[in-house]
Amino acid sequence: MIDTVTLALTLLWGVAIGCIYILMAAGLNLIFGVMKIVNFAHGQFLMLGAYMCYWSWFLLGINPYVAVLLSMAIVSVVGILVERLCFSRILGTSKLNEIFISLGLIYVFDYSAVMLWTDKPKNISTPFEYSALSFGIVSISYDWLISIAVVSVILASLFLLLEKTKVGRAMRATSQDGVAAMLMGINVNRIYMVSFGVGSALAAAAGSLFGIVFSLNPYMGSIPAVKAFAIIILGGLGSISGAIIGGLVYGLAENTATFFLGGIWRHAVAFAVLILVLIIKPTGLFGEGK
Repeated sequence: MIDTVTLALTLLWGVAIGCIYILMAAGLNLIFGVMKIVNFAHGQFLMLGAYMCYWSWFLLGINPYVAVLLSMAIVSVVGILVERLCFSRILGTSKLNEIFISLGLIYVFDYSAVMLWTDKPKNISTPFEYSALSFGIVSISYDWLISIAVVSVILASLFLLLEKTKVGRAMRATSQDGVAAMLMGINVNRIYMVSFGVGSALAAAAGSLFGIVFSLNPYMGSIPAVKAFAIIILGGLGSISGAIIGGLVYGLAENTATFFLGGIWRHAVAFAVLILVLIIKPTGLFGEGK
């Protein structure tokens, strides 16, 4: 018989972890949509964001959820530097150059983190870590609920940025046609820099929340990065809405598979959903065919 309480908790956890995946995938999709580059080192910005949140809490005594904002600011600057020093130099060249730079950055970030902070897992404590909200027979940690709320606020801010600001309109124009945007007077190089910075900040927010609800270590970005690529393919390349729906579907698929089949099947079932969607709609849920 199905334990309805456990099933309800599984679905809630699926939504919560899916929200963290959404931030990761939305940042990756934003960078791809505007710059048309694939950054395999995106997970390392998640890892860096988690450590910035940890040290802000541990050294400065800042509330971890406030530290998320500081983490986003720091990592966005790092992202801008990476874009200016690495990716801007190879735009328009072979995709192999993007792949090799991304792979190189993975090793640079991971082993720099090991040298600076060791590979011992660390945990972030919050004022709510031992508290939970009950919904009748179902209860969920306040940290999970706050994480969902933080993700919602960040995504709402992202949509406002893209839809209501001059920079956002320039980003959308550059995404549609970089040459036409340049002819209309848009500084495309500056838009690339801003897009990479915003995408990195979203990864940092995902990493900070991931570190709060789980733990952090220098290699924590690798698996979420693979999942983020799966999510943006599931939702459709370049679609922020697709990243949101894809992240929720992926999170629910993972946790539902864990409930019914066991933890060993969580990744297999989630990727099976991806394969099924691509068979039915090769461009993804919200992707557009050419």
